[in-house]
Amino acid sequence: MRYLVTLLFAALSLNAVGQVNPNYNPDYDANGFINVNDIFGFLAAFGNTWDSEDVISGCTYSYAVEYNPLANDDDGSCIFLPDCAGVINGCSLIDECGSCDSDPSNDCVQDCNGDWGGIAALDECGVCDGNNSTCLDECGVPNGDNSTCFISCGNDIEHEGYDYSTVQIGEQCWFSENCRYLPIVSDPSIDSTTEPHYSVYGYTGTDVTAAQATDNYDTYGVMYNWPAVMTEGICPSGWHIPSDGEFTELTDFLGGEDVAGGKMKEAGYDHWSSPNEGATNSSGWTGLPGGDRYCGGFYNLGHDGYWWSVSESGSNSWARYLYYYVDDIFRVDRDRHYGFSARCVRD
Repeated sequence: MRYLVTLLFAALSLNAVGQVNPNYNPDYDANGFINVNDIFGFLAAFGNTWDSEDVISGCTYSYAVEYNPLANDDDGSCIFLPDCAGVINGCSLIDECGSCDSDPSNDCVQDCNGDWGGIAALDECGVCDGNNSTCLDECGVPNGDNSTCFISCGNDIEHEGYDYSTVQIGEQCWFSENCRYLPIVSDPSIDSTTEPHYSVYGYTGTDVTAAQATDNYDTYGVMYNWPAVMTEGICPSGWHIPSDGEFTELTDFLGGEDVAGGKMKEAGYDHWSSPNEGATNSSGWTGLPGGDRYCGGFYNLGHDGYWWSVSESGSNSWARYLYYYVDDIFRVDRDRHYGFSARCVRD
């Protein structure tokens, strides 16, 4: 106690430069914080007069509001504040969501709208708080490829050693790929409006096995003149080449000729040239650009596809035509020597 008066006098003399409570908060450097620098300051100022055995009363708990780092005798003056959970000297804090939370791992997060603690989330199309509708394919599937609404008419149809896939469109059941019936390979340089002619795009020989080994046969099937599609054998029993009216029933069901083409064309650019306008293949018909054969040559692979009907138009016959630059399907009549693709529809 012999130097206590000296110490108190020194502390009080510092009050003018920032001391608020010189007994309990000796902020020696007047920066608003009590730390080791304050102790060093007092030691430097009073080390020659302060006896470490002196009793200095005050709050000795460092985490209390009234902590006095010089005190060595706790006088019960310490004040402890509760946290947001009501725990004295607790660590719980109010988070961004206004909740009292002591576990940092449970801190609330922002939803996709930027709201803390919100519940909005991205839908399957990447839209915040969406309903998955902005990226639905024509089968109603988010980010789908229109394939789930293709309904097969039953098991694959086997004909001449090949299994054809089928698709239900309205009340009709169609092949979803071109015919591959190839009894012979005709000389592609010869045209005929009366004799059946069979050819494979780009193949100029006459060997059936060699023609069937080509990529174009595997992808696009066979090209027939009109007499060839009228022969028996091109379609399996219970199936036939469609009439002009059956083609019209198909395109009407798909919304009319102005839009049906896009729904019938294979989507993408694996076979069709860009822009393959409007192609979704939502019908599952999977029309391919097999080109055509006429006047002794092959033309337009990747750009267009033609399919014969059995219906006549004077000395010509009716066909349907898909083109890479539009999503229409065109009803056209053509000379019977042309080589076009063919499809079968169930009786």
